[in-house]
Amino acid sequence: MKNVHFSLTRPLSRRTALRAAGVSLGLPMLDAMTPAFASVTSSSTPKARRFVGVSLALGLHNPHLVPQGKGRDYEPSPYLKPLQDIRDEFTVVSGSSHPGVEGGHTAEGSIFSACPNSRGATSRNTISLDQLMAKHLGHETRFPSLVLNTGSETSPSYTENGAMIPAENDPIKLFAQLFVDDSKAEQERQADLIRSGRSVMDVVNAEAKALSKELGKGDQEKLDGWFTSVRELEQRLQANEEWVRSPKPKIASGPPKNIDRNNTITIERAMLEIIYLALQTDSTRFVTLHVPGNAKVGSLEGVDEGYHSLSHHGRDDEKIEQLAIVEQAVINEWADFLRKLKAADTERGNLLDETMVLLTSNLGNASSHDNRNMPVLFAGGGFKHGQHLAFDQKKNYPLPNLYLNSLHQLGLQMETFATSSGGMTGLS
Repeated sequence: MKNVHFSLTRPLSRRTALRAAGVSLGLPMLDAMTPAFASVTSSSTPKARRFVGVSLALGLHNPHLVPQGKGRDYEPSPYLKPLQDIRDEFTVVSGSSHPGVEGGHTAEGSIFSACPNSRGATSRNTISLDQLMAKHLGHETRFPSLVLNTGSETSPSYTENGAMIPAENDPIKLFAQLFVDDSKAEQERQADLIRSGRSVMDVVNAEAKALSKELGKGDQEKLDGWFTSVRELEQRLQANEEWVRSPKPKIASGPPKNIDRNNTITIERAMLEIIYLALQTDSTRFVTLHVPGNAKVGSLEGVDEGYHSLSHHGRDDEKIEQLAIVEQAVINEWADFLRKLKAADTERGNLLDETMVLLTSNLGNASSHDNRNMPVLFAGGGFKHGQHLAFDQKKNYPLPNLYLNSLHQLGLQMETFATSSGGMTGLS
């Protein structure tokens, strides 16, 4: 263990941290530090409890997605016609994007973080929406969040330190993780890891108490409040150990079968089915599912080219026709997921009422690698849907505003998220 010594001969930087065994914890904001972040409070009556973000690496063909007209009287686009039975459960958003995000495919990391990138690459990312939610509320379930992918380990889910969280891409393994009890030996191994984490917290506590003796009364009070949050974290770690030893929920269905590994649509279907079971059993409340650019669609009827090749159609009618088959299938699976959530009753209504479900992409036009006019379908979560929010497709509206709405709907009253300028106009 490395000892840390602090000197107060100069004002403390807000980056000052307590470090032990490779773990770093930022100090609370003291008088000697410059103001930084807005306070975060939780509402006692959040309208939503869950968030599921489905992201596509190759976008959706804008002319087939964006409806004619705006408001509640819009005419459904080709992609939305099969969804008219659930029209009132989702909102279509057009003319929005992430300010300062460009670079085509390289902007994948900004889908849920909305982090502006430099020279077309997100070299230093910020926390993604799902992980910010999980940071504050994820301790209430066995799994704080699930990060999933239909074909690789990449994800648009990022930690506070800008590290990508590797995704689980095997539906069978995911099902076992959620619903198959671990062996006694594996339970002990996981418990040992958690206990070692708690011992690190003990060391950090000791260092922080030593620091408090050098602070003024006001800063000591702030540090005492921080001690309380540290103890709460310890309690969360202890709760995690209890989860390790608690039986996993029993469900009637078995693991997914007949998954065609050469058909990403069947993998998407299996993943969404497992996500539904995870939400229904309250095993987790925050999920991302990413469909990467290497998705396999060769076994889809009417499709004889690769997904990536079709997305770069160059306005070729035959390619667009095949691309539409792929994208319609992706959207249909998303819509079936909404239908299942709506049919699942809860104490407060149904699962869709309590779950925000987003479908989007970093690309508005994959053929030209354009990050503007991102495709956005947003459902559930207690919002009033059934409308088309049509913003300017030449001067886009900030999509992070929708992310801020989502945080507020969970009771997390942040003042901003990334480059947001407030809540999304027209969303209520």
